[in-house]
Amino acid sequence: MKRMRCRPSLCGRFLCPGAAAAAGPGKPFPTPQAAWRALSTVSTRPNAAVPSPPAEYPAETVVLVTPSRDPLSSAKLAALHARLSLHPKFPVQTLARALIDQSAERDRFFNNSSLAFLGNTLLGYYGTEHFLCTYPRLPSVVLQAAMAASVGPRPLASIGREWGVESAFEPTPNVDAGLLQFKRLPPGTVVTGSLRPPRSQGVTDEEAMADFVRATFAGVYLHEGVAASKQFFRQHVLSRKLELDKLFNFVQPTRELSRLCAREGFDSPVARLLSETGRMTNTPVFIVGIYSGNECLGEGQGGSLNEARIKAAANVLKGWYLYRPFDTADVPSKTDVYPDATFKPTMIDSGEVIV
Repeated sequence: MKRMRCRPSLCGRFLCPGAAAAAGPGKPFPTPQAAWRALSTVSTRPNAAVPSPPAEYPAETVVLVTPSRDPLSSAKLAALHARLSLHPKFPVQTLARALIDQSAERDRFFNNSSLAFLGNTLLGYYGTEHFLCTYPRLPSVVLQAAMAASVGPRPLASIGREWGVESAFEPTPNVDAGLLQFKRLPPGTVVTGSLRPPRSQGVTDEEAMADFVRATFAGVYLHEGVAASKQFFRQHVLSRKLELDKLFNFVQPTRELSRLCAREGFDSPVARLLSETGRMTNTPVFIVGIYSGNECLGEGQGGSLNEARIKAAANVLKGWYLYRPFDTADVPSKTDVYPDATFKPTMIDSGEVIV
């Protein structure tokens, strides 16, 4: 291993001896793009000679060049590529770039900022069309909560940890290319609301891991195509269980149900006691049903008549908003994969009830 002096912001340009070899003797030092391309064509040997940086770069920091910086020589990166069952079209160089957060490397040609932006757009698009086509009556507030619970920073970070991705303690030049590299926030930093510090000062482990997952989705989309990215989304996002009925928070369910019945032309809802037990004990149970005419819309149980009535109204509203068409409609992105396929539009509801 040989020592080399360079600036920390330019370390990525000198981490591979193949970059200088690609330029050739007597030629100027290659650009960052050429150095990155050289990673996939020239192997790094433990005893290979390390080139000196150009004279125009002042010597500021001593860094150690290790063979593990080469994506093709990193065992961790190869194992991660295999665990995710990525196609051979997906190069390990892209996966290595997805692991470099912009807080660790400011050069946009080396960090995952552009890939994370594209991945965030794809995840938002696929998630929105899934929920809107599957549950056409879903209120906007519940839709936003479902999106946050599916493709938000916290669930994406959980997905990254389940993939077995490990984080580097500090983004130094000798860190293995298969580790997540980001600059950590100082202890005690407030990261909520408008007090969130700029990304150059550091990020949390959750934010860095979420951006890595977004960048990986973008890599699948760019290298493997639309069909593969949708399949990747179904395998890693839609396969996770999400209880939508627990995302509702009705403030006045009985009043909202009355407005809903009036709007749809149904008979006014009436609460009726169906059964009870232990009225004179400390733990009574009442079962109340909500009727519209002769049809029972839903039931609810509670320790008092009022509690059972409110729960019954809330259950009726959940049944209305969580309605799923018997014949599931096609999602709009179907035509992206099969341009000549027949598209069946989804149902568009009148919207949620405003109380």
